[in-house]
Amino acid sequence: QQIADPVAKPATKAVAALARDMQETLEDIGASGLAAPQVMVNLRVVVYRMIPSRIPKDSGLKSIPWTVMINPEITPESKSQVEVWERCLSLPGLHGKVPRWPEISIQYQTLTGEWISHNAHSSWAALLQHECDHLDGMLYPLRMQDLSKLLFESEVHHWLEQQETQNQAVK
Repeated sequence: QQIADPVAKPATKAVAALARDMQETLEDIGASGLAAPQVMVNLRVVVYRMIPSRIPKDSGLKSIPWTVMINPEITPESKSQVEVWERCLSLPGLHGKVPRWPEISIQYQTLTGEWISHNAHSSWAALLQHECDHLDGMLYPLRMQDLSKLLFESEVHHWLEQQETQNQAVK
């Protein structure tokens, strides 16, 4: 659980090359986000995107092109957390229900060193929190409050069916 080092000079060829390599890795595997520590580089760099097939219906979210965040900092903007299903390239084959802030503000530097600040909500906010956790040496099971909700991918559908059956029985 090592905390990644801040990037002192974001506008360097080395940081741009790292971000490009991370993007290519994500494209090859079809994933949404990657933090530099996941590719054995101990720097505070995250590359992510939001593609239409990964955006929940009725979330109000739109596609987000490739984004590079350097030295990101998150501030919760909600009073309470909600549980969301997550999976991670670092823990293949697993899904877990993780408490996340549904609304956050985030600030980070770009590849030119410019500071950007904006809000994020819903699954976008969860994705950013997940990736930034990697920068602090944190994998999502460490955030889980109920490890009975850490499931193998093959079990998720069955678990969801059980929950739906229980919810209908309560009504």
